[in-house]
Amino acid sequence: MYLFGNLMKALLIIDMQKASFAEAERYDASGVVRRINDLSERMREGGGQVIFIQHDGCDADGHKAHTEGWEILDELVKKEEDLLVRKTSCDSFYETGLELILNDLKIKELIVTGCATDFCVDTTIRTSLSKDFSVTIPRRCHTTADRPHLKAIEVIEHHEWVWKDLIAPNSRIRVLPFEEVVKESVLGS
Repeated sequence: MYLFGNLMKALLIIDMQKASFAEAERYDASGVVRRINDLSERMREGGGQVIFIQHDGCDADGHKAHTEGWEILDELVKKEEDLLVRKTSCDSFYETGLELILNDLKIKELIVTGCATDFCVDTTIRTSLSKDFSVTIPRRCHTTADRPHLKAIEVIEHHEWVWKDLIAPNSRIRVLPFEEVVKESVLGS
């Protein structure tokens, strides 16, 4: 298994689905995809686990199961050894098998990436901490769209600021530059 320090790690790739990118322009979408592919390849090479989180929605949101909008983006590299967890809410843990999978694999730390920063990514990060998983959020590896009151980059910057100061007594949370997370993966620290 992939180690950072003494912690087993997994990479979560949340809601990087066709409908998520068809409904609104996502900030730096191609860059986010490229960086997630880089992280997932490093995770696999190190023996870690890559887990795709796929939202099961409805016709109205374009994420209805087994439709084109529900599919993972073609640009993302998904390998046979990667796992897939399907969800129906913003929380990747809610009524899914994610926690059981992580516990079975003895995963203690998560690298969280995906779409949308202010919904499913944020909710999953907060739940991860409440379940005593440590979390690393690589900057520029999550995205969202402009909102009526904020530009996407402002939403992203705000959430990264909040995340780094969340209190998690039984785990740690880190918001790191993408390059630092890559460096850790190479050095195994």
